[in-house]
Amino acid sequence: MSVTICKNNHLLGVVLTGIMLSLPMSSSAKCGGVDYSWGADALSNAHDYTVTMMLYVVYLSYAIAGLVAVIGVLQIYIKMQTGEGDITKSIMMLLGACLFMIGAYVLFPAFFGYSII
Repeated sequence: MSVTICKNNHLLGVVLTGIMLSLPMSSSAKCGGVDYSWGADALSNAHDYTVTMMLYVVYLSYAIAGLVAVIGVLQIYIKMQTGEGDITKSIMMLLGACLFMIGAYVLFPAFFGYSII
């Protein structure tokens, strides 16, 4: 029984393929005369927007880094005054965060091919 179903499906596929090949297909491709200038304008606008936002992101990251540094220094000071342990660990984490923010300040614009410095 399964052999006859398989033969019927194969026959149906051959008939559908024959019908598809016999129908005319229309093409909608344009030959010449296509204006691509709108794409260049959009790309230029996206570039200008990215560069403008990049500066704002860098300045915002400076502000965040400053706040994190002040909070971190206050936490280290409080730990030193109360005599808690792991002060060295807190100092190293703060130093690592500052180095990361400086690296991000240099690498983020470099990713887009600009130097802010």
